[in-house]
Amino acid sequence: MPDRTSLPHGSDAVPARSWWGWGDPGQALPDAECAELAALVPGAAGTALPVPSIASLELPPVRVSAPRTLAHLVSGAPAVRAGHTYGKAFRDVVRALRGDLAAAPDLVAFPREERDVVDLLDWASGADVAVIPYGAGSSVVGGVEYRAGSHSGVLSMDLSGMGRVLEIDRVSRSARIQAGALGPGLEAQLRPHGLTLRHFPQSFAFSTLGGWLATRAGGHYATLHTHIDDLTAALRVVTPAGVSESLRLPGSGAGPSPDRLFLGSEGTLGIITEAWMRLQDRPVHKASASVVFDRFPAAVDAVRAIAQSGLHPANCRLLDPGEAALSGVAGGGGSVLVLGVESAHHPVDGRLAELVALARDHGGSPTAGAPAGGESAAEAWRSAFLRMPYIRDGLARMSVISETFETACTWDRFPELYEAVHRDVGAAVRAATGAEPIVNCRFTHVYPDGPAPYFTVIAPGRRGSEVAMWDAVKAAAMRTLGEHRATVTHHHAVGRDHRPGYDRQRPEPFALALRAAKQALDPAGILNPGVLFDPAG
Repeated sequence: MPDRTSLPHGSDAVPARSWWGWGDPGQALPDAECAELAALVPGAAGTALPVPSIASLELPPVRVSAPRTLAHLVSGAPAVRAGHTYGKAFRDVVRALRGDLAAAPDLVAFPREERDVVDLLDWASGADVAVIPYGAGSSVVGGVEYRAGSHSGVLSMDLSGMGRVLEIDRVSRSARIQAGALGPGLEAQLRPHGLTLRHFPQSFAFSTLGGWLATRAGGHYATLHTHIDDLTAALRVVTPAGVSESLRLPGSGAGPSPDRLFLGSEGTLGIITEAWMRLQDRPVHKASASVVFDRFPAAVDAVRAIAQSGLHPANCRLLDPGEAALSGVAGGGGSVLVLGVESAHHPVDGRLAELVALARDHGGSPTAGAPAGGESAAEAWRSAFLRMPYIRDGLARMSVISETFETACTWDRFPELYEAVHRDVGAAVRAATGAEPIVNCRFTHVYPDGPAPYFTVIAPGRRGSEVAMWDAVKAAAMRTLGEHRATVTHHHAVGRDHRPGYDRQRPEPFALALRAAKQALDPAGILNPGVLFDPAG
């Protein structure tokens, strides 16, 4: 078939990644900028924590060695082990800055093909070696950190050597892609074909397709196809019990979906090696606007009307007054709604005008666009959005507690949840730090039946007690979400940090089914132990 293309050679390029913090090490904030940021948080430390050198780190001794036939696939180099110890949560960054790498894996594996994954799992199952699928290490919920404590060794599984688009079906607009593909490399391989996966999480440059699938990641787009689930046609998964490959179909009513078993399983049931993904034509028509509201409740009502209108904006980000000011989008106590529309096939100006009209009907005032030589509100928000993880790291170096947590709830519950987070989580921050916190909110995604609010909490911490303080804030956030029947996570996954909240949210019969699946697929209990659930018995 002429519209079906095999692609044996793709980009394996893996960008440099910080071993201790977020993303590109060249983008980390220098000491002076860290201090400037901390000056905005009264009570913050006066000096930045230094970044340890790899040579200065004290790593635990390696306890296991791979068999000779697999030795070429693994590394025990200190820099490699250090970079695969933690994810990128606040508590991970602080512990790395302190040189606390007690949880470092013994070895890191870099398989080049699926057969390597099979062989590595066979060895690990027989040797009682825990296997932690790493993705690209961008987890902010403890998803890639070994905490179980009883295995003979720990192997971090890094699929960055399996990053190719293997096959494209242009007729059906889908592609078979290896799970180690990072966002930029994946899109670069699709671009010559005029196609896109159209999934752009904040971690896009530093996360993989397999990671998105294993954590049910949410992308940038605020409506319609919000999660990677919506784009998944079929999965191929290696488990200790065998390889599972589902049939690629546009839809099926044949029993429970096999893909749903592994989507969101966070590497505890198997390692995703390939997926058929649904693609879209690349958009050529784009338009954006921003609308300012004097009252946040009126802005919420406007977003609800937009979410229920069927107009499906690509971007529908609502920033409350604090978030708008923090992002540099607006000051003066106003809330800002950033709207965007796009299409591969037809102009979108009319649809944007309808969206703006809905916002205006609820008291919004459209802005006039970018000032001379400056950014529009939409451009300013995007710049701040991409810079936020580096700013978080800079604040961590100044011992400033910075926690973000995202959720989703129905529209009728949101006003009470918003007030409760400010009241109850704010009280927990004051109790932990003795300081008045900054508590902000934005909507990342919106649905006809409810929003996905994303909260940011910032407060000065006591040097040496940052992790304990962060843990207290996280616990309070989990309690508050549970009390108001909001999900423990909308798109950051469960990992280990969200486990207490997930244990309360998850129906017990479903927990029994998950444990049974774990026992059947991973009888030795080596795959990412401790995420989602504890094994039976």
